[in-house]
Amino acid sequence: MTRLYAIVFCAVPVTLLAHETVSPSTAESVSRWDVLAVCIFVLLGGLYACGTWRMGLRGATQRRVERIAFWCGWTVMLAAVLPPLDLLAAQRFAAHMLQHELLMIVGVPLLIAGRPMATWLWALPALLRHGAGGMFQRHTTVGALWRLVTAPAAAWMLHGIVLWVWHVPALYELAVRNEGVHAVQHAMFVGTSALFWWGLVYGRYGRTGYGASVFYVFTTAVHTGILGALFTLATSPFYQVYIERAPDSLGDQQLAGLVMWIPAGLVLTVAGIGLFAAWLGEAERRTHLT
Repeated sequence: MTRLYAIVFCAVPVTLLAHETVSPSTAESVSRWDVLAVCIFVLLGGLYACGTWRMGLRGATQRRVERIAFWCGWTVMLAAVLPPLDLLAAQRFAAHMLQHELLMIVGVPLLIAGRPMATWLWALPALLRHGAGGMFQRHTTVGALWRLVTAPAAAWMLHGIVLWVWHVPALYELAVRNEGVHAVQHAMFVGTSALFWWGLVYGRYGRTGYGASVFYVFTTAVHTGILGALFTLATSPFYQVYIERAPDSLGDQQLAGLVMWIPAGLVLTVAGIGLFAAWLGEAERRTHLT
């Protein structure tokens, strides 16, 4: 299976863009895409802080655990895109994998648990707040599209496809060598991860849908575990770029696979157990009400 995966992946030619490519000698510098990512996180953090302050002035309630979850997730995601991890990710596959996992299965779900949408809206001027909030109403095009892409099945499929396709050597190496493509890769990883976790936690069926969410979390743990196992059990490196940069490219790849396979799998399993417990609690509450 590992040999078949390597043959299929490596059959796709690697095409490198002529501009903004990153060589081992230039990978130690911070690109404008890194600066943009940091600016986005600073903006989101500033909006959340401002929204929290305005909600407090109006007497609106915001659970402390939600604020803690948001800032923990925000801190993890910011650390993932800053040196030293971001610079090390250009040289080592294992560091790059750790960066991705911190973003997708630690930072994003914690951020989502903080219920940031309403808080961000409170940071906006009244006119913009009402306009932005109205865009997501059920009768609007944006609202319909949002419900479609955050439906658990759709978000699960989108996230899974994005994850596997971006690990095709042709695309993955292009992202490592080109900072613009790398930014797109990270945006798609984070974006589909946000849709995935949002759909699971705040889906249209609320807590009654947590039973289905457990299925999507565990199947995600299975298919990402398979991908991690392929990297771990491979007898040769999949990516030429890390052969060029890492002293022990095979060992580096195997460590990257373990990061995706074991720790990431454990986090997803814990999340699935949490959703299952919430589903049982909701079922018990509804039974008492009837």
